[in-house]
Amino acid sequence: MMAAANDGLTSASDGLARCPWCAGHDDYVAYHDDEWGRPVADDIRLYEKICLEGFQSGLSWLTILRKRASFRAGFAGFDFRHVAGFGEADVQRLLGDAGIVRHRGKIESTINNARRAAALVEEVGSLASFIWSFEPRPEDRPGRYDRETLMTITKTEASTALSKALKKRGWSFVGPTTMHAFMQSVGIVNDHVEDCHKRAACEDARAAFRRP
Repeated sequence: MMAAANDGLTSASDGLARCPWCAGHDDYVAYHDDEWGRPVADDIRLYEKICLEGFQSGLSWLTILRKRASFRAGFAGFDFRHVAGFGEADVQRLLGDAGIVRHRGKIESTINNARRAAALVEEVGSLASFIWSFEPRPEDRPGRYDRETLMTITKTEASTALSKALKKRGWSFVGPTTMHAFMQSVGIVNDHVEDCHKRAACEDARAAFRRP
């Protein structure tokens, strides 16, 4: 069970303060504590997260999180070199998979983006080095990390620049709002609220992280 805490935070039975968006669900709490905001450099996991953020458009992230295992099974673990070879038979197979979000446009986008990811790796060496080059400067980040401030930010100059760069290379479902959520989730920015018990841990992880 989750309970409301001060300043819009939430607390679970362990009494620890957390960002308000993970309230009410144990799997959401685990995702918040163990993944969200932690820096990621693995190309496959970055590609996966871009695609899942695209699938999330118009839905809740909790819906996607609970279907993630099925997404991984359906999309070959999000190995983009493998997914790049998917064809119409795979599209039909995925459209029949009740374990995922059966949206033709998003399925086809995931295949397209796999091909674009493979091309980008050929171009610059890794997906991680390209994506992390859009990390914003500290002076471009908010002065405060309270709930009210963060709720007003749905996109940033950095997420807009990343979106434009990916679209220029043929990626789809990578709008600036989607890329902002992506950058938050993979630790390119740390948007845990100030009194969240995981903010300092994520900041330490980012400080120790070697940018690709």
